[in-house]
Amino acid sequence: MATPFQIRHATHALRRGGIVAYPTESVFGLGCNPLNGAAVLRLLALKQRPIDKGLILIASELVQLEPFLQPLAKPMLRRISQRWPGPTTWLLPARSEVPQWLCGHHNTLAVRVTAHPLAAALCDSFGGALVSTSANRSNQPPARSALRVEQYFDNRLDYTLHGELGGNAQPTEIRDAANGRLIRAG
Repeated sequence: MATPFQIRHATHALRRGGIVAYPTESVFGLGCNPLNGAAVLRLLALKQRPIDKGLILIASELVQLEPFLQPLAKPMLRRISQRWPGPTTWLLPARSEVPQWLCGHHNTLAVRVTAHPLAAALCDSFGGALVSTSANRSNQPPARSALRVEQYFDNRLDYTLHGELGGNAQPTEIRDAANGRLIRAG
């Protein structure tokens, strides 16, 4: 487990507009401040990922995601709450002012309340939700170790938070919260 000093160091990098790698439920993720357009565009360039696909945000609790989401109806809130915190990413209705670099060409936003203690601690230390996308370039396998992250990105990240992955063998599943439909199997 990372030390409080390491979490503060990663948080400082995020607040300066940096990109941080950190362990999640199944793979290492890359994260940045979701409202810092320059940081998000740099992250997309590192991954060679098109902006129109959109990104995932993670948080330690739903309240950290609320600034990005339309108010949720009670049935939808019950549906997502049954699987959070945990390894399910939900597509939820985004507020109209959410930047395109987060939603891509969609009116929904992919969000997750993480069950990974280190990823949650990073969100808490940062004070809100973070971009969370797999640490790899497009069409490469996601990094499952800090060493692989460093091999992929060769010192182009601002900080790597070392720690153990969660127990999931596959990236988190993605579901449409409007109807529960599976978009990506976990």
